[in-house]
Amino acid sequence: MTVSPFDHPLLSALLGDEEANRHFSVEAEIEAMLAFERALAQAEAENGIITKDDAAAIVAALATFRPDTALLRAAVAKDGVIVPELVRQIRAAVSEPHGDKVHFGATSQDVLDTGLVFRLKSIVEHLGLLLTETIIRLVSLGERFGGRALTGMTRMQPAIPIKVADRVRTWRAPLQRHQERLSEQSRRLLVVQFGGAAGTLEKLGDKGPAVRAALAAKLGLGDAPHWQNQRDALADFAGLMSLLSGSLGKFGQDIALMAQGGTEIELSGGGGSSAMPHKQNPVKAEALVALARFNATQLAGMHHALVHEQERSGAAWTLEWLLLPQMVIATAASLRLAAELAAQVESLGH
Repeated sequence: MTVSPFDHPLLSALLGDEEANRHFSVEAEIEAMLAFERALAQAEAENGIITKDDAAAIVAALATFRPDTALLRAAVAKDGVIVPELVRQIRAAVSEPHGDKVHFGATSQDVLDTGLVFRLKSIVEHLGLLLTETIIRLVSLGERFGGRALTGMTRMQPAIPIKVADRVRTWRAPLQRHQERLSEQSRRLLVVQFGGAAGTLEKLGDKGPAVRAALAAKLGLGDAPHWQNQRDALADFAGLMSLLSGSLGKFGQDIALMAQGGTEIELSGGGGSSAMPHKQNPVKAEALVALARFNATQLAGMHHALVHEQERSGAAWTLEWLLLPQMVIATAASLRLAAELAAQVESLGH
């Protein structure tokens, strides 16, 4: 039994997404942090902050390094983050005389925030593929049934006749706009965070920007000034997650309402009932509505996390950890379910 339905051994079959969930695993998180430390050592050696021998020793040690997760867990209870203990273990693995050059000039937030963005890069690619697939499925619905008639409904009452193409367009068009939003947001979201203790990179002197740029390049991220206490890009991304799942929730709600009438749509693979064998419940459509409402609810919390006091906030930071992964997985699940639901439409309209 788990607290979250997104990684529940049973409920995740409906509400989860294995690929998105994988990027929020502890293994992926630690690997991203090790990638940061490896790239940092290389970037600093290239700019004369540490020696090439220092960097070589760090890279060699990280190639076989495996952290003691029991110690990491104990350290989180005390420090609130795993980075101080992780760095201690890496330094011990590198050993003298190079160990003290591990993590030089960086701080825990640099590792955690850049590690998050490093993983979000893969997640954004995954969401983009799911979004494209969903749009293709909706285009197919329009091609198959677009010329048929539907009863237009306004304020839950019959209005005038419309075409299936008219309704399908209202499902598809927002998703195409979300494609543009995802591409546009990625330029601001997928950037390195590297500011040192308080955002000034004080240990690197005038070489700070050059090291940051090299670090970003090695991680395949954009270069940008530190944003450790400016969380608007993450809140903006959460907003897009809510927009995406909300648009898919509209699709699900419409399908469920048409299935309720029973004359304008035929679906294959409906859900069964333990008490009523004749039932064909629109389970995927219902899940889309629930996930849309879930993300809309969580979004307020991500906006609360914008109140990131002074140079670093432990409270706002922790709130993001509670909210953003679940919002991302809910969105990925929504996209998967929407594509599957569109494929289940056997007939639409008259």
